[in-house]
Amino acid sequence: MSVEGAAQGASPRAPRPGIQKSSGTVTKKGDRAAKEKPPIVLLPVGEEEPKNPEEYQCTGSLETDFAELCTRLGYSDFPKVVTRPRPHPAFLPSSSVSEKPIVDDQRLSGSCSLNSMESKYVFFRPTIQVELEPEDKTVKEIYIRGWKVEERILGIFAKCLPPLSQLQAINFWKVGLTDKTLATFIALLPLCSSTLRKVSLEGNPLPEQSYHKLMGLDSTIMHLSLRNNNIDDYGAQLLGQALSTLHTCNRTLVSLNLGFNHIGDEGAGYIADGLRLNRSLLWLSLAHNRIQDKGALKLAEVLQPFELTHTEVVERRRLLLGKGTQEHLRSPSSSRHGESKAEREKNLLVGVSSVALIDKADKTQTAKTLKGLVKKKEKAGEVVKKEEKSGSGQSPIQGNLKKEDAAKTSKGKVTIPEQKPSRGKGQKTGSKEKRSILLESEQLIVEATEMVNPLLEPVEHRDGKVFLLGNKVLLHLNLLRNRITEVGLEGFLNVVRYQAQFSKSSKSAAKGPVGLLWLSLAKNNFSPQSPMYIMMQELMLPRDPISKAKHREEEAMASAT
Repeated sequence: MSVEGAAQGASPRAPRPGIQKSSGTVTKKGDRAAKEKPPIVLLPVGEEEPKNPEEYQCTGSLETDFAELCTRLGYSDFPKVVTRPRPHPAFLPSSSVSEKPIVDDQRLSGSCSLNSMESKYVFFRPTIQVELEPEDKTVKEIYIRGWKVEERILGIFAKCLPPLSQLQAINFWKVGLTDKTLATFIALLPLCSSTLRKVSLEGNPLPEQSYHKLMGLDSTIMHLSLRNNNIDDYGAQLLGQALSTLHTCNRTLVSLNLGFNHIGDEGAGYIADGLRLNRSLLWLSLAHNRIQDKGALKLAEVLQPFELTHTEVVERRRLLLGKGTQEHLRSPSSSRHGESKAEREKNLLVGVSSVALIDKADKTQTAKTLKGLVKKKEKAGEVVKKEEKSGSGQSPIQGNLKKEDAAKTSKGKVTIPEQKPSRGKGQKTGSKEKRSILLESEQLIVEATEMVNPLLEPVEHRDGKVFLLGNKVLLHLNLLRNRITEVGLEGFLNVVRYQAQFSKSSKSAAKGPVGLLWLSLAKNNFSPQSPMYIMMQELMLPRDPISKAKHREEEAMASAT
């Protein structure tokens, strides 16, 4: 090593007294002390001083930022950022089919003769593959396959991923995640762009199976793939609880892929429990698992009318008393019970879904409160009549009555224009209309901020039991290659029959979800020639949007010819 290189090994804060060389210039000690910063000393090649990664400002170019941050952390060999190779288009047979293999063989032999042995294995080197937007070439998706992503690499991602304004998906395949690095990965997701909606963590088995943390209440992930992660019944229990419980529910996840895992009947039951009160998941795959008839029947149960548990019935009654407000009010609000009944009657007339029946205790309480309201409103009507006779019309006295009614009904939260007629008889209808408008306004505010609780959906009463009409939001269910026999098949046949009949009914026409549009039970423990299986396929065929599109294309081609 040169003299300058040896001198550089000493600490820059303890320079030798006298003269110091810097880039071929000579400065005195006093002159150097007068300056705020020491002179820059160029280091020999290969002996660059490590830089602080916190000082680097990312530019939004993943290739540049990742390389610079790795270098600043002392990495000499790190994965390169490359564009993801596109699959070759499908080969279409033509008249020149015999000439095609010759051209390909010549091209292959030429490429082999030009490439060295080292470049032949470039495909297996660790890389960060990216898919770019065709217009502005910004990073849209990130793919990492087959190399271990450590804590420090995730720290680098925490700095260089947030500037990617168009990032939509992150795919980690066999990257050696642990429960600790998964927690670090989850922590960096909120830092990324709001366009990030898809996360795929496949081939990353975790000892604690903490994948459910990706589905927290504050999660923005819409598409989650957890294939081939050795998820068993315990992991399925955590995932089912993340989908929904009595008081919490994931409202952003749209698709969940749990294929190629070790989920059995018990785990399928936990997933079914999560689907009871979840109204956001549209796509679910449980293909290539260990589900048998017991688990299949649990899944089929929640897709048709199912009985509410005692705890769910109690919670439903509590929500009915609160009537959809964000904070379940505990203060005395006797008028609200009467308003709830008036609103239910109005909603039934205009076709808005409402609670079909309420308990007898609620009815008696409602009747009592209505009597009290009638007496109060009759007194108010008499006051208005007196004012009309004196020619005052809608005087400040009537305005005071409005304020009192508004304070009793909505506690002054919403201001409603004057709608009361001048007659005493119209006083009652005006108050009822005002109450219903107030409640509708509050309901609109609630619906704008959160989804309606599924426990407030229409129900059926049978033999003293309460039945919810089932989950009709789930559109796609894949149970390919499990261990289901004709017992479980019959359960799903009943589901398809019920949902097909429900979609044809006048109540559900052109409004709301209608249930499964695609169901796969192939490669299970029953014959594909089973009459029940054939019947189920026939019922599902007109519901499948893909088969509908094919049928329309065939009809269009037939009409064109």
